[in-house]
Amino acid sequence: MDKNTLHQSHPDIVLRLKRAEGHLRSTIAMIEAGRNCVEVAQQLHAIEKAITNAKKALIHDHVDHCLDAQSSSDVESAKAALAEFKEISKYL
Repeated sequence: MDKNTLHQSHPDIVLRLKRAEGHLRSTIAMIEAGRNCVEVAQQLHAIEKAITNAKKALIHDHVDHCLDAQSSSDVESAKAALAEFKEISKYL
């Protein structure tokens, strides 16, 4: 399977990351404007959660589509899929 394949979930993940990018830009502006630290911390927490959720969606999609298909192939492909799963699971 081509590892560079665009998956059905990728456009949604890109949208999530672009929203997080926008929130990050406005949070930077909040800091530069001397806004309340509690408000800034709240925004940073929201950004962190958005990025974490995007990462999880990407990894789960990869496991569901790429690794599942690869593990259903021959023994060597299944071993490679298992090794790749071990590698990607570090990022969960």
